[in-house]
Amino acid sequence: MELQGANDGIRLAAYRANLPAPVANGKATSGGFESDYYTCDGDGSSVASRVSVDLTGYETLDAPPRYDFYANTEVWGRRRQFRPSLFQLHAGPEQDDSRPPMYEETTGGQAEAGGKDSSEEDEDEQKEPPTEPTRFGWVQGVMIRCMLNIWGVILYLRLPWITAQAGIGMTWVIILLSSTITGITGLSTSAIATNGKVKGGGTYFLISRSLGPELGGSIGLIFAFANAVAVAMHTVGFAETVTDLMRENGAVMVDRTNDIRIIGIITVTCLLGISMAGMAWESKAQVLFFIVIMVSFASYIVGTIIPASPEKQSKGFFSYKANIFAANFVPDYRGPGGSFFGMFSIFFPSATGILAGANISGDLKNPAVAIPRGTLLAIFWTTVSYLIISATIGSCVVRDASGVLNDTLSPSSAVEDCVGTACQYGWDFTGCINNKTCVYGIHNYYQSMSLVSAFGPLITAGIFGATLSSALACLVSAPKVFQCLCKDQLYPLIGFFGKSYGKNNEPIRGYLLTYIIAACFILIAELNTIAPIISNFFLCSYALINFSCFHASITNSPGWRPSFRFYSKWLSLLGAICSVVIMFLLTWWAALIAFGVVFILLAYTLYKNHAACLVLTGPPSSRPALVDLVSCFTKDLSLMLCGNVLTAMSDSHLNWLNKRKAGSFYRGVVAADLQSGVNVLLQGAGLGRVKPNVLIMGFKKDWRSDTPQAAHNYIGVIDAFDLQFGVCVLRMREGLEVSSPSQSHVNPSFDGGPESINSISVPSCIQTNPTSSVSIEPEPQHSTQFQKKQGKKTIDVYWLSDDGGLTLLLPYLLTRRKRWAKCKVRVFVGGDAEKKDEQKQEVLELIKKFRLGFHSVEVLPEINQPPQQMNVHQFEKMVSRFRVDTNSKPDSDSGCASQHQEPWMITDQDFEKNKAKSLRQIRLNEVLLDYSREAALIITTMPVGRRGVCPSTLYLAWLDFLSRDLRPPVLLVRGNQENVLTFYCQ
Repeated sequence: MELQGANDGIRLAAYRANLPAPVANGKATSGGFESDYYTCDGDGSSVASRVSVDLTGYETLDAPPRYDFYANTEVWGRRRQFRPSLFQLHAGPEQDDSRPPMYEETTGGQAEAGGKDSSEEDEDEQKEPPTEPTRFGWVQGVMIRCMLNIWGVILYLRLPWITAQAGIGMTWVIILLSSTITGITGLSTSAIATNGKVKGGGTYFLISRSLGPELGGSIGLIFAFANAVAVAMHTVGFAETVTDLMRENGAVMVDRTNDIRIIGIITVTCLLGISMAGMAWESKAQVLFFIVIMVSFASYIVGTIIPASPEKQSKGFFSYKANIFAANFVPDYRGPGGSFFGMFSIFFPSATGILAGANISGDLKNPAVAIPRGTLLAIFWTTVSYLIISATIGSCVVRDASGVLNDTLSPSSAVEDCVGTACQYGWDFTGCINNKTCVYGIHNYYQSMSLVSAFGPLITAGIFGATLSSALACLVSAPKVFQCLCKDQLYPLIGFFGKSYGKNNEPIRGYLLTYIIAACFILIAELNTIAPIISNFFLCSYALINFSCFHASITNSPGWRPSFRFYSKWLSLLGAICSVVIMFLLTWWAALIAFGVVFILLAYTLYKNHAACLVLTGPPSSRPALVDLVSCFTKDLSLMLCGNVLTAMSDSHLNWLNKRKAGSFYRGVVAADLQSGVNVLLQGAGLGRVKPNVLIMGFKKDWRSDTPQAAHNYIGVIDAFDLQFGVCVLRMREGLEVSSPSQSHVNPSFDGGPESINSISVPSCIQTNPTSSVSIEPEPQHSTQFQKKQGKKTIDVYWLSDDGGLTLLLPYLLTRRKRWAKCKVRVFVGGDAEKKDEQKQEVLELIKKFRLGFHSVEVLPEINQPPQQMNVHQFEKMVSRFRVDTNSKPDSDSGCASQHQEPWMITDQDFEKNKAKSLRQIRLNEVLLDYSREAALIITTMPVGRRGVCPSTLYLAWLDFLSRDLRPPVLLVRGNQENVLTFYCQ
């Protein structure tokens, strides 16, 4: 294959993406840019509005960090600001009609139409603010909702029966085991919910945005289906109670089973109408149900204290008796499902309402606060209530009673022939016990709480409230989770159900689908059959939620930064293991089916969605510090690709990387010069969708002594900006070179300097497993600063221009390594002396939203001061070799060095136009020397030069002077202006 030379190499500029529309007459022809252009110095210390025709050579209009750059929503009445794009910063004047489009402020979330006049703007400002949809706090939106969903049909209709089967002691074990699993899941959910600002979509949204769509998709589908089935369970519980009341009054439609089906279908249809009426109506109904349940509890507690009447005694109620408590404390399993795990499978659905609040995350005022607080308090109070009810019902009611008033123990009867605890209180239920025909007692009568209550109808009302509220909560939760999943289009053929309606984006189609699923399961009409089915699905969901939390914690995922600190990754792992074990103990074949479905969904999503990144170096063994630095960012998290431009291929580099345990691929490219070789690497490196996004380079210290062409080619590599790359340049005082690689393996164009080899880094899940040939002469493994423990030093971050957050993300990744964990990150920003405290608080609040753990912010007004004259002279001396007399150049009036045959030369016009930027870098070096002499690492925003108007040697002089004479390593960083940090859960 014929290689391209230096002059006919691939032009990165030809591959620019998403170029904005030309600007004319101060108005964007299609992009909506206003006539006022917002300018600021190269590091974004100040912003001023002005109209200018003659833009100077380096007016890139860098903007300082702002909240608006990371926000997805707008505040009514305030103009929103937008970060300048990478093209706007870097493009030369020849690439648009008149001037580069500037970052602007607008009220519309995007640029407004260019032809809009001031009168139209005034009209917009006079409009009323848009109506806000209903939003709930942590009490009404989460705690009450979760408690209502937990206090379901099982509480009233099955808890007394479970207590009779398992005994008070084992029932408490069942309750506490269930609450342990749900409590751990609640902690994991709280951590996930505080891993960014939460929007709608509930459990699926939380997990998919925090931990990836692969796990989120499978959990979302299973959880939505489980909630749909739960609607059927709670509705059947309600229908069962209504049917029993009808039978007691002699009203029968068909038979008991078909009556439950008919009443269940009618009920779920009414609930569907309430749900589709909107969240406001649904929330009001939930409050009403909550009041009814609390009144029924009060009636029950009072009833346990009131002395029992003969009628109640005949049905097994004797108020608090120690003997009854002792007899009911031990198990008495009966029937085919009589076992500990049989009772657990029936009870567990009653503890599964913990995500009812999280499932309406989009309708909460502050989800990050409401979900942890409301969910955990709901788990606590409902657990206490279950324990109390189990203990009290087991202390007051015997297991078996006939309900016949004549079954008293006569004086002539032998006490020793009487069977049952009731014999001690003058009642003889021996006949029905022996014949197994007893219809009362907690073993036989599901309505035992009504029997105990001071006023029985209140318990019936409580049953109605608990069953209907739980059914309603599940009917609302399932469609909202499913809607978010459908909108992400993870799976085919489900997008139809993602459509939203109304100001609250109600998932009407999702409601209808949930209604159909619930109706199908209502036809089973047997509560003890439906409950174990739900247990399996909910346990599977909780296992996946806990494992997701554990996996994100143990892998040090850079996107995992929850502000909730009370969770433990080991507790999450324990919760996941317990959930899986219990699933198999309950029904092993159902557990296999559930996990089979999960793995199929997971495999499908992994096949469709690939997210990865990449790194490019040079001869790795000659620059180990560069490899070690990038390894700190990528180790166990992502992929590093070490690239090298060669004149001959070699296998030794891959072996060196393997011995150093650097998770990296190696790729050599044969090319005639550095720039064309790097161009090939940038555009050709990667596997499928694994593409590079950050270019990491070593600094070329000898640029002044080397040929100007070598320096120009080196700066040409930074044209990776055109491919939307972020760029980082590492400079170390002692240099990066530790050995001289064989010249047969290195391109002669690298003679310009030992640190001119480049590196690119990006995260990936791909691991290397090389089987390359062995090098004849293995190269030595040199130790570098990045392999040593840094102790309690500082990482000083000078976040002077907003680049999407890469400048902050890199130090955060470093501090997650043991070697750097004790280092304190100090963030420095530019500002004004008069507003120093205010600006510090604004930046601190913004950083806190990113959940990075940085708490030290310093505003440096002195950055705006002029530099020392001595340093200015040194800078002028540094570039003097490349200065050219303007008068000797016939085309000097153009002020564009790229038109010369020697584009690296600096004309007087170039020097004068860029003077303010040059002084800025000189002054910044003085600040770095003052504040960061003892830092372990300095990370600072790298300036961006406009192509064609900032000569390459002048730009290289900026980088040189900015980072000179500093003891710690300096990493100059410029992201690609796209967000790599977010305070949203996405």
